[in-house]
Amino acid sequence: MRFYAERPGRAGLQLLGDLVAAGWVWLTVFVARTVHDFVLGLQGPARTLAGAGESVRGAFDNAARTAAGVPFIGEDLARALSTGTGAGDSLVAAGQEQIEAIARVAFGTTVATVVLGAMPVLFVWLPLRLRYARLARSAVTARGVDSDLLALRAITRRPVRALLRISPDPASSWRRDDRAVVHELAALELRSLGLRAPSTPPD
Repeated sequence: MRFYAERPGRAGLQLLGDLVAAGWVWLTVFVARTVHDFVLGLQGPARTLAGAGESVRGAFDNAARTAAGVPFIGEDLARALSTGTGAGDSLVAAGQEQIEAIARVAFGTTVATVVLGAMPVLFVWLPLRLRYARLARSAVTARGVDSDLLALRAITRRPVRALLRISPDPASSWRRDDRAVVHELAALELRSLGLRAPSTPPD
């Protein structure tokens, strides 16, 4: 596959386009990471809630253990304090659920940002580059064999204006095997791809 033209001007534009595409992908990844970090930052209140729940749970658990040592009413008092431990567990569970939900949202947002940002590259730039690579490869192969195929491709693909500058009737000249015209038509097709034409018309 030939991804770059032989003529410096066309090759420079292709290189610039590739750099723009690579920069766009980098920018997309950067934005996706920034969005990911921002969404994860929303976990702060949830982490605070979970931390408060752990503190409440620890305080009531310690109080229940201490109360269990009180004569006569220790067990009843510890049982009453254990409800506070359950409340702490609920707070911890609620905080953890929020943390996990925000993490899922952050992941989904990151993936969506990358996919949406990469679409212009995947569906516009990449097909154009691959198409050029296929056309350039076949043109270079044909150039090494004969000009006829390139001339025919020029007749079918190039603007009529450009063809008439080469010959008043390029199709007839191609059919008559007018080598000078065939060579110029082949050169026109090669130039359109940024490729060099043969230095002399082939026999």
